Amino acid sequence: MRDNLEIMLQSACSALTSAETEAQLREVRVQFLGKKGELTAIMKGMRDLSAEERPLVGDLANRVKDTVESLFEERLALLVQADIARRLELERIDVTLPGRATNSGSFHPISIVTDEIVKIFSGMGFGVAEGPEVEKDFYNFEALNVGKDHPARDMQDTFYISDDVVLRTHTSPVQIRTMMEQPPPVRVLAPGTVYRRDSDLTHSPMFHQIEGFLVDERVTFGDLKGVLTRFLREFFGDDLGVRFRPSFFPFTEPSAEVDIQCVICSGQGCRVCKQTGWLEILGCGMIDPEVFKAVNYDSEKYSGFAFGMGLERMAMLKYGVNDLRLFFESDLRFLRQF
Repeated sequence: MRDNLEIMLQSACSALTSAETEAQLREVRVQFLGKKGELTAIMKGMRDLSAEERPLVGDLANRVKDTVESLFEERLALLVQADIARRLELERIDVTLPGRATNSGSFHPISIVTDEIVKIFSGMGFGVAEGPEVEKDFYNFEALNVGKDHPARDMQDTFYISDDVVLRTHTSPVQIRTMMEQPPPVRVLAPGTVYRRDSDLTHSPMFHQIEGFLVDERVTFGDLKGVLTRFLREFFGDDLGVRFRPSFFPFTEPSAEVDIQCVICSGQGCRVCKQTGWLEILGCGMIDPEVFKAVNYDSEKYSGFAFGMGLERMAMLKYGVNDLRLFFESDLRFLRQF
């Protein structure tokens, strides 16, 4: 048995020294010191020894076991340290290297312009309302004094989902929905996406508008002129020239187009303003009594005005953009300028 223990010790030491991974090392330990290992098998022969030999062989067996355990712990510690060193080498970070640049996001120019317009009108007491983009014909046309056979429907060039459902052609339906839910006084802005069958350098089948309206007692066209003139001069500059021209909209009477002094040539005349020195910027007017009738407002007691503008056009003039399609192409070279 003594010879067997010596042979086992040599084999165990050799196997432990040869193990290259922690898993292999633990397999060697089980092989020699496990419940079914070689040491256990050798010790089964103790019953055949004489009373004098048993203590001597037992002492030797304990020393063999302690030696194997000690070598196992030493080898394990070395393998763990080697594994840590290897991982540190693979995963190390050179803190002297420059950091990786992080791309910063920015707001879309349409969002920037929308926020600026809302901020200006908020300073004049206007709130913000929204409505659905898939709209009923009643809100999009009929309540706005645009009947089934009204020629103004041709101007809109509408996307019809059904006879009674459309993609809204303007944000004016929000005006109707708000007035039907809220009694005067009302002072609201309604930004949103609208849809028309049109597409070229200056038109898109999907674009953005912002509608504004105010209803109260004794509201006049002078109030409308004052509000819009203040807004345009805050948006484009204090020295901006502003003029109002008579126009027609079925939901306002009287109606007007608002022109501003060309922001490209400062009114001197250029290709953008077609040498006139003026640019059409928005439409407006006093709300027609027929619209008040549709929302059950007393037109004898209340009056009001409404206006609307295209946000893409405002952004194009604000930033000197010459192609409407740039707003929809998601070209980072363009968007990063804002």
